[in-house]
Formats: sequence, C-alpha cells, structure tokens
Amino acid sequence: MSFLIHVNYQVPRRGLPAAVRLQAWVEAALRAARKRRGEVSLLLVDARQGRELNRQYRDRDYPTNVLSFPVELMPGVKSDLLGDLVICAPVVADEASAQGKPLADHYAHLCIHGSLHLLGYDHQDEAEARRMETLETRILARLGIYDPYRMSEHR
Repeated sequence: MSFLIHVNYQVPRRGLPAAVRLQAWVEAALRAARKRRGEVSLLLVDARQGRELNRQYRDRDYPTNVLSFPVELMPGVKSDLLGDLVICAPVVADEASAQGKPLADHYAHLCIHGSLHLLGYDHQDEAEARRMETLETRILARLGIYDPYRMSEHR
C-alpha cells in the first residue's frame, strides 16, 4: 500500500496533533475502505478560514469541523489523488470540550470521517449514514477510540 498524506498547518501547532498522527488516521480510513494507494492533502485552519471555505463551497456562513473536497478528474485520467480535507482547529477544540472527549480522539474521528467522504461515503439518508458510521466506529475501535456516536461511553 502506498499513501501520501500532505499536512499543512495554517494555525499554530501548539496543542494540535502532530502531522504523523493526522497522517496515520487518514491512512487508517483509506486502508479500512480497501484503498491500496492514495494521496490526500490535509489543511488545518482557523475559524475565519473555516467560515470562509464553508460559505464559499457549502453556502453556510459558519466554520465547520471538517470539509472534504474529493478530486474531480476528467474522464480517462488516472490518478492516486483523492482530494483535500480542511479541518477547522478551533471548532474541533470547542466540540471536543463540549462533548467531553479527548481532543486527539475527536481529530482522529474527523480525519476518518473526512477521508471516507473523499472515497464517496456520505450520510445523506439513514442507510448511508448507518453504513458510514459503522465503518467509522470500526476504524476508531481498532485505534482504541470509543464510538463517537455513543456519547455515554465517553463520560
């Protein structure tokens, strides 16, 4: 298997997971989805950048935790490029605190969640959501992280 995960911090790194951990979480999702190769760019941003991107690409005027931008290739073009992930660091910190979960666990979940979006997983209807959440929780369990959809286990 060959994965190339680029990590770029647009915010101070203090208190954030190291690039090697972020890369490992993305790779865990790609492996679990049976990808053999892939290239992903992961960008950590502040609330202003997160809000700007969410407004521009999703018409929502607030910063969100993770945005996924799957690559759109022209027909016939082959590439290992899967797309871009953008994680809004202050939103992730606020959510982890509010939900009473370790910050690193929340980052792991969002790296996995966003990576699965790059691979075509979604949660637009109940069946898709159940399929995606089941895979997410299975990957997180392999990493020793509790099911984020069952909050009672975190407390």
